[in-house]
Amino acid sequence: MTNILYSILISSIIVSLISLIGLFFLSVKIKKHSSFLFILIAFAAGAMLGNAFFHIMPEALEKMPALTFSLIFLSGFIAFFIIEKITHWRHCHDGKCDEHSVKPFGYLNIIGDGVHNFIDGILIAISYLASFPIGFATTIAVISHEIPQEIGDFSVLVYSGFTKKKALAFNFFSALLAIIGALLGFFLLKNMNLIYYVLPLVAGSLVYIATTDLIPELHKELKISKSIILTVSFLLGLAVLYLLRVLI
Repeated sequence: MTNILYSILISSIIVSLISLIGLFFLSVKIKKHSSFLFILIAFAAGAMLGNAFFHIMPEALEKMPALTFSLIFLSGFIAFFIIEKITHWRHCHDGKCDEHSVKPFGYLNIIGDGVHNFIDGILIAISYLASFPIGFATTIAVISHEIPQEIGDFSVLVYSGFTKKKALAFNFFSALLAIIGALLGFFLLKNMNLIYYVLPLVAGSLVYIATTDLIPELHKELKISKSIILTVSFLLGLAVLYLLRVLI
């Protein structure tokens, strides 16, 4: 169990440190890394779906009836829909989102990102408690999602009025919640037999993020050449997680 805790801590710390990726963009204009961001988003979407379908679902379906899995999976999907509605970074009023309400959406982005990082930590802990391969695959999927997310969050905070240094600091402190979530998940679930019943929640959350947050962003790119690159990156994300399933 100690080795599992070490794996969870190392993975959650790595995920938290990704928030410092903004260091590479301190001297770069936001527009210049937008195309690179889309490639990372495509890979992340593929990796998250690959983790859900190649790793988590097969493992969970071995432990429970398919209908039970479906109900828990949908619960995870719906839970993330509700969380995103509550913590959405845009400042909306009377049904209209005010993208020029600078400070409000900046702070809302920090809150939303913090909740998301906390849940990522719990997902990592739950996955390692199920098995090391699932934990490792979940970490890869989370990292692939965190890289474009943290670049995007850094961009949003800078756009909302924060200095680049303050945006980097807020991003980092928000990311540390992943470690707290990981420790909480480990100590609450390590002696329980309900771990496998939590896995469908993990799968539902990953599918939600990939299909409702990431993939829609990819449709904003209309150029054929760039669309092909995004498709290849998406398929690469799937392939990497499939290979992890086969080789580990």
